[in-house]
Amino acid sequence: MSRKCSVCGKGVQVGMKVSHSHIRTKRTWAPNLQRVKAIVNGSPSKILVCTRCLRSGKVQRAI
Repeated sequence: MSRKCSVCGKGVQVGMKVSHSHIRTKRTWAPNLQRVKAIVNGSPSKILVCTRCLRSGKVQRAI
């Protein structure tokens, strides 16, 4: 399963870690994804959703 939000499409960002001596190495920033049971197309299913979408109410949780 990819590290991508099912609602907004937020995924992994890539960049450089820069040390004090300015040695640059590649690194990644992953979104904070939660596996939640939500209503998708009228039926409950488990999807990966970022916490920003959960907090803003873009996801209708299934109970």
